[in-house]
Amino acid sequence: MLTVLRTTWPLLLGIMLLMVGNGMQGTLLGIRGAIEQIGTYQMSIVMSAYFAGFLLGSQLTPLMIRRVGHVRVFAALGSLISALLILYAAYPNWIAWALMRVLIGFCFSGVYITAESWLNASTANEQRGQALSAYMIVQMVGIISGQALMNVADPAGYLLFVIPSVLVSLAFTPILLSASPAPAFAEVRRLTLRDLYKISPLGVVGIFLMGGTFAALFSMVSVWGTQVGLSVTQISMFVAAIYFGGLVAQYPIGWASDRMDRRQLILQVAVVGAFAMLAAFLLAPGFWTLLALFAVIGGVANPLYALLLAYTNDYLEASDMAAASAGLLFVNGVGAITGPPVTGWLMESLGPEGFFLYVGLLMAGIALYALWRIVRAPDRQGEFTSAYAVVSPGATAFAVEAVLEAGTDSEEPASESTPEGEAAPLDEHAPPKMPQRHP
Repeated sequence: MLTVLRTTWPLLLGIMLLMVGNGMQGTLLGIRGAIEQIGTYQMSIVMSAYFAGFLLGSQLTPLMIRRVGHVRVFAALGSLISALLILYAAYPNWIAWALMRVLIGFCFSGVYITAESWLNASTANEQRGQALSAYMIVQMVGIISGQALMNVADPAGYLLFVIPSVLVSLAFTPILLSASPAPAFAEVRRLTLRDLYKISPLGVVGIFLMGGTFAALFSMVSVWGTQVGLSVTQISMFVAAIYFGGLVAQYPIGWASDRMDRRQLILQVAVVGAFAMLAAFLLAPGFWTLLALFAVIGGVANPLYALLLAYTNDYLEASDMAAASAGLLFVNGVGAITGPPVTGWLMESLGPEGFFLYVGLLMAGIALYALWRIVRAPDRQGEFTSAYAVVSPGATAFAVEAVLEAGTDSEEPASESTPEGEAAPLDEHAPPKMPQRHP
C-alpha cells in the first residue's frame, strides 16, 4: 500500500479535494434552495440534473480525450467546474441551477474518467486493487470533510460557494504537475442491456435500483433536512453519517461476500436497509436514533453496489469486462436520474417522510428480486470466480472495469452453467466477446 501511495499521491490528493468541493455543493444547494424559497419538487429536478450530466459525460468524454488528450480535457473541465460553483450564488433560480447542474455533472464525469483511467494505467496489475481501494477511501473522506466545511459560513452568503471553487482549482495542481505520463485511451465497446440481463438479471436490476437509491442519498438529504427544519450543522452530520457508514461497512460486507452465496448476502443487506428506512418512516425517531439509521442505510447502500458488481463479475469472462462495465454504468446512471424527481414528488405528497419511503421501497425491491433469483436458481457457494472490491456508486466505467479485472481469476474461464438459469457466456447464443482493454 505504501508503494501505491508513493506513486499515486498527487492523483489521490487531487481527487480528495475534488470530492470535498463536490460534497459541499450538493449539500449547499439543498440548503440554499430553501433559503431562496425554491419548492421541493423543483429542487429535486435540480438534483437530478447532475446525474443527467454525469451520464452524458460518460458517453462523450472518451471522444473528447481521443480528440485533444487527457491533459487538455482535464484542465478545461476543471476550470468550468470552478466557475460554475461560483455562478450558483449569482443566479439563484432553479432553472438556471438545473442547467448548471447538468454542466457540472458532465464535467465531474469527465474529470473522474480522466483520473480513473490515469490511475488504472499508472498502477501495476498486482497493485491495482490496493490503488482502487485507496481511491474510493479518499473519495469518501473528501465528501465527509466537505460536510465539516459547511459550518464555516452562512449558506445565505457567498463564501460557501467560493470555498469549493477554490478547492477544485487547487485539486488540479498536484495532478497536472505530476510526472506520470498520460495513458493511452482505447475505445470500449458496450454489451447490450439484453446481453447484460442474460448474463446476470440480479446484477442489472439491482444496479438500476441502486442508482435511484444513491441519487436520493447523495442529493436529497439536504432538501429533506431543510424541510424538517434542521440546522446546517445537523444536515451536514446526516450527510456525513451516510458516507461514514459506507466507509466502515465496506470491509465486513466484503469479507462476508467472499465466503457465502452472494445472493443471500445481497438479500440480507437489502433487508437491513429496507427495515432501517421503514423504522425512520413509521416511528418518527429522535435525532440521534435517526442519525444512526442514516449511518445504517449508508453502511448498506455503498457496499451493496460493490457487492452487486462482484456478483455480476461471477458470470463474466475477462474479455467481456470492459464492455460490461460501460453497460452497468449506463444502467446505474438511468436509475440515478429518476431518483431525485420521484423522491421530490413523494416528499411533496407525503411530507419529509417520503424520502424514507422511497429509499426503503428501492431496498425492498432489491431484496425481493434477490429472493426470487435464489428460489429460481441453485446455490453456487464455493464456486465464485471473483473477489469483492471496494467501489463507489459514483465511480465511472474505468474504475468499475478495473475493479472487475482485479476481482477476477483471469486464468479461470467462466463456467458454462450459470445459476441464473439464463444463456451461459460460453454458449453459442452468448454475447460476442469484446477485446479486453489493457492500459
